[in-house]
Amino acid sequence: MSQNKEDVKQKLNPMQYEVTQNNGTEPPFRNEYWDEFKDGIYVDIVSGKPLFSSTDKYDAGCGWPSFTKAIEDKEVLEKEDRSHFMVRTEVRSKTADSHLGHLFDDGPGPSGLRYCINSAALKFIPVEKLEEEGYEVYLKLFDKALD
Repeated sequence: MSQNKEDVKQKLNPMQYEVTQNNGTEPPFRNEYWDEFKDGIYVDIVSGKPLFSSTDKYDAGCGWPSFTKAIEDKEVLEKEDRSHFMVRTEVRSKTADSHLGHLFDDGPGPSGLRYCINSAALKFIPVEKLEEEGYEVYLKLFDKALD
């Protein structure tokens, strides 16, 4: 899904554009989803592709949404990031090439992964809206029967 920058700019607010298109970072603890823990999925704000589930979200204490894994591995790309005098792993969406955040190895569980993601790169779809929004296949993550 290739959208030109002007179309994307019209669709997003300034923070969403700065984060997704210019590799920006929103402020910790002052973003939309850092403390959102309702059931649902998080999709790419630009492409609408599913990225993360609330079932894999946890409070890492960092002030940004944190996840232990992606819903669809093929939609989340990892790339070396040498900006800001550090070496980190950047997380990008495959379809829209949106900057999402970074991946760290200080997470819980067997993988030890923490996907630290900017709220501005995401749109939350609550479980009760999954079918209506065309994401019914993900109802299975929440033990909901498909109609």
